Amino acid sequence: MPLRIHFTAEDLARTRLAEGLRPMLELDIAVRLLQEGSHPTRFGPWRRESFRRLSPGARGLFDLIPPTGWTVGFLDHATADTMDEVLERVRSTSAADLRGDMETWAARAGRQPVPAWTRSLGSDKRLLAELADTTAHTYRQIIAPYRRQLDTLCGADQAMRRRQLTHHGLHHLFSRLNPRCIRWRPPVLELTMASGTDGDIHLSGRGLLLIPSVFGAVYPAVDDTGDQPWLTYPVGSGETGDFLLPTDTARALGTAPDSLTALLGHTRAIVLWTIAHRPSRTTTELARLAGISPASASQHATVLRTAGLVTTLRHHNTALHSLSPLGAGLLGTAS
Repeated sequence: MPLRIHFTAEDLARTRLAEGLRPMLELDIAVRLLQEGSHPTRFGPWRRESFRRLSPGARGLFDLIPPTGWTVGFLDHATADTMDEVLERVRSTSAADLRGDMETWAARAGRQPVPAWTRSLGSDKRLLAELADTTAHTYRQIIAPYRRQLDTLCGADQAMRRRQLTHHGLHHLFSRLNPRCIRWRPPVLELTMASGTDGDIHLSGRGLLLIPSVFGAVYPAVDDTGDQPWLTYPVGSGETGDFLLPTDTARALGTAPDSLTALLGHTRAIVLWTIAHRPSRTTTELARLAGISPASASQHATVLRTAGLVTTLRHHNTALHSLSPLGAGLLGTAS
C-alpha cells in the first residue's frame, strides 16, 4: 500500500517549489546511500571517493541516520538553508530534547537497545559537540566537493519544473515529479516509500513544499511534522522516472568575448553565450535566440555537451540546455 498525501483546494494553492537543495536533507539522503550501496553505476565512484575521504568517526553519524527509516530528531533539520544553521541547531539542543528525541527514535525504529555510545548524549555536551563536528566533516567530504555541480544540475531541473508549472499547471507538475514512485490521483499523491511505509497524510490547508534532491534519485522522502509538510523529488526525473541528467537575438544578449570566439569559433561561441544567458531553452528556442537553424543549434549543443560545457535535460521529446560548471568557468575566464 502507498503512503497517501491528501490535498484540499487550499493545499494546492499553498504548494510551492523549494529554492534549491537543502544541505542537511541532501546529507541525510547521501549518508543513507553510502550505507545501502544501491545504483553502483550512478553513485559508485562518488561512494568510493567518499569512503576514502571520511574519517572513522563518521560511523557515529551513520548510527543515527540508518539506511532506511527515521533519522534521530535533533539531526532532522531538513529545511535549514545552510549547514551553519544546521550545526548551530545541533549544538544548542537541550539535554531534555536529546533524551526525548533518542527515546522517540528508538521506539520508531524498533532499536533496542540504542547504540551504546549514544546513551551519554543527554548528559555530555562534549559528546554532542563531537557529533556536530562529525556532521560538519561528513558534509565537507561527501557533499561540499560536488556542491557547484549539484547546484547547476538543480538549477537546470528547477527551470524545467517551472516550465511545466507555467505551461501546463500543477497537475502536469505532480504527474512528472517521479513517475516510478509518485503518482497523482487527484486529489491524492500516492508515494512508494523505500521503507514500505503506508498510511495517510492530510495537509489540512498547510500546502506542500517540493524539495529537489540529487542523491534522492529513486524513492521520495516526506515529513509531516513541521509547519509545512515537505516531499523530495529526484532532480532530472523524466516522463518515465529515468534519471536524465547528463554524464530576442544573440546580439541582445551581448557579444561573445573574442577569446571565446577564437577558441570555439563564432557560431559555437554564440550558442554557448546564449545558453549561459538564457538557460533551459529548447533547441528550437536556442536556434531562434542565436539566429541559426535548429539543425545547427542541435549540432553545436551536442558538441558543447560532449565537451562538458553544457548539460541537457530531456522533457517529452524536447531537449532543454543549460550551462555546466565547466562551461561557467570557461565563460568566466573568457570574460
